[in-house]
Formats: sequence, C-alpha cells, structure tokens
Amino acid sequence: MSAHGTVPGLARTAVTWLGVPGDRPDRFPEAAAAGADVVVLDPEDAVAPHGKGTARAEVAAWQGDAPRPCAVRVDADSPSPDADLAALAATGPVLVLPESEDPGAVAAVVDRLPAGSCVVPGVVRLAFGSSDLAAELGVDPEHGPAMASARGALVLASAAAGLPGPVDGVTGAVGDAQRLAADVARARALDVAGKLCIHPVQVGPLASAEELAWAERVLAGAGSNGVAVVDRRTVDKPVVERARRLLAVGRTEGTA
Repeated sequence: MSAHGTVPGLARTAVTWLGVPGDRPDRFPEAAAAGADVVVLDPEDAVAPHGKGTARAEVAAWQGDAPRPCAVRVDADSPSPDADLAALAATGPVLVLPESEDPGAVAAVVDRLPAGSCVVPGVVRLAFGSSDLAAELGVDPEHGPAMASARGALVLASAAAGLPGPVDGVTGAVGDAQRLAADVARARALDVAGKLCIHPVQVGPLASAEELAWAERVLAGAGSNGVAVVDRRTVDKPVVERARRLLAVGRTEGTA
C-alpha cells in the first residue's frame, strides 16, 4: 500500500479494510456505514471490462463526500493505470496495489502520481493477497497450514522494513462467522494487524474480548516498572508492547 495525499498515518494504523466494487455506487454508503477503518473502492478487479470507465468516474465522484476514509485499488498492470490515477489524483486516497511482485512496478505507479501528491514515496504497509497466491500454488486459500509460511514471511518482512503488521487476506465464506473468527485468530497468532473484508458483516475487531482484557491487565500492572507479574506471568517490555498492539487492533467500531 502506498500513501497518497494526506493519509500515510491511516495506511499504517487501519485495522479493517472493506472492499466494494467501483461500479456499485449503491453499495458505497452501506460500506461506509459498516464501521470499517477504510473503505477500499475497486474500479479494476471487481469490475467487468466494459464497466471500468463508469466505475472510475463513480469512485472519483463519491470520495469527495465520503463519510469514511477511502482507499482505491489500482492494478499496476492495468491497461489504463494513468487514467485511473489521473481520475483519482485530487482525492488523496491510500493506493492499494494488488499482486505487487516487482518493486519497479510499484515505483512506476508512484512516479505516475502528480508532483507533490505522494507524501510517503513508497510502500507504507503490506497486505496478504492470499487468494492470488493460493491460485498460483494450486491450494485452498483458507487452508491455514498451506498459507502459514507466506503469512509468517510477510510479518517478518514488515518488521525488518520497519512497517506496521501486515493486513491479512480475505475470508471468502461471507456468512460463516466461525470461519471468520478462526481466520482472524490464526492471523493474530502471527501478529498480523489488519484484515481485508469483502462484506460489511465481516467488519469487526481483530482481537478477542479475552485478548483485550489481558492487554488491559498487562498495561495496568506494568505501570512504570521495568518488570511486573500479571496473571502469574512475567511482564517486561516486549510483553507490554504486544499488549499495546492488541489494543490497537481491537479498536474497530464494527462488530464481527
């Protein structure tokens, strides 16, 4: 993800990212009302080829009055990336670049932005394209063990680059609350710090009530001391920092 306009902080801290097809403006208000940290407007992948021009116009028009922060999914390999960026240049969204395998392609997209519009000249956060990777590998994107190494690599790469925890891929089973909870718990165990959502019912905090309660106890017990004991376990600086991260990802307004 690359920050464009005045929102690099949002790209680094947002927990839930709710996608909506760019050619369905009737769904934009519903997505905004769901309480996600960011609404991801997609004028490319989720839109049929004949509708991309209309989607681009709808996305650009809605952002000016959008009640929620927005991101725009712009495919670096799109036949018309310049048209996409030109239509969205004045709105200042976060740019979400899918299937970003080549650093040169990412740099090329950043270079296409109007002079002075990119506050953070490069990537400010990583997201896991689990469905795309699974398609390349020929595996089920919701099979935890098959995706574990890739998720772990993304977490390590983010930490090594000084980036916040990555955003996890989508859960395709929209109406399956248990599947969503299991996916979130599995990602949280690796310190993944965000979630891509494809339906408003999936928007919710990434940390469980039990985790948040533990984090509150840790911060309350640690105080200004270097080392403390909470729940009969030693609490030092790394534990305190993990508690703070848990509270950060548990602040989303919606409910899962």
